[in-house]
Amino acid sequence: MATRLVQINMKARDDSALGRFWAEALGWGVDSEGPGVTNLEPVGFAYPDPVAVCIDIVARPEPKTVKNRVHLDLATTSTAHQAELVARLKDLGATLADVGQGDVPWTVMADPEGNEFCVLEPRPVYQDTGPVAAVVVDCTDPREMARFWGEAMDWTLCEVTDEQATMRSAKGVGPYLEFVRTPDTKSVWNRVHLDVRPYPGDDLAAEAARLCALGATAPDFDRSAISWTVLADPEGNEFCLLTPR
Repeated sequence: MATRLVQINMKARDDSALGRFWAEALGWGVDSEGPGVTNLEPVGFAYPDPVAVCIDIVARPEPKTVKNRVHLDLATTSTAHQAELVARLKDLGATLADVGQGDVPWTVMADPEGNEFCVLEPRPVYQDTGPVAAVVVDCTDPREMARFWGEAMDWTLCEVTDEQATMRSAKGVGPYLEFVRTPDTKSVWNRVHLDVRPYPGDDLAAEAARLCALGATAPDFDRSAISWTVLADPEGNEFCLLTPR
């Protein structure tokens, strides 16, 4: 058994408005599976497909209080494209953000609800990822995160160092998943998290047990209103294990 990353889940006070921002930012289509949920995916996309990691934006009343531990890196093809994209995102409602990055070639921004993201300078490694170059997770131990997620999913480990671990779908398409060492530690429930899904025919309970044997834990909260499984990785980052599909 194995899972694969299919989408990220992002909380928002106004899911529709934030969904419109990200749809315009990425050039994706917008849908909704129900009130308070906005679903984003590429136009003509057949879910699930590793060519893209989709975005679900879910309405929640709690305000953002700390820097997110999960963010998106957006790809560009040239320095001119990077400048044009930054300008267009500002017009859509994004702002420049300072997270202590210093003098770097990429641009750190925040969406209209304050969620940090980066517009990268052109890098050959991301030339075929689509608009999302990478989903980035802050962590204290990239090697341990690589161990856990490398066994949890059937994605390929591309790089593992003390500072960063990188994975990508074994099919060599879509964005990367990157774990980057940061000095800060997790302090609140993540407003952005990963959603993973087993394959058709897999047993959901057995997959949850396998992930727990690898080091996942089950956060303590009221689960009566949900039909999926919420777990946390070895650094406490919540993620959802969705039904096989």
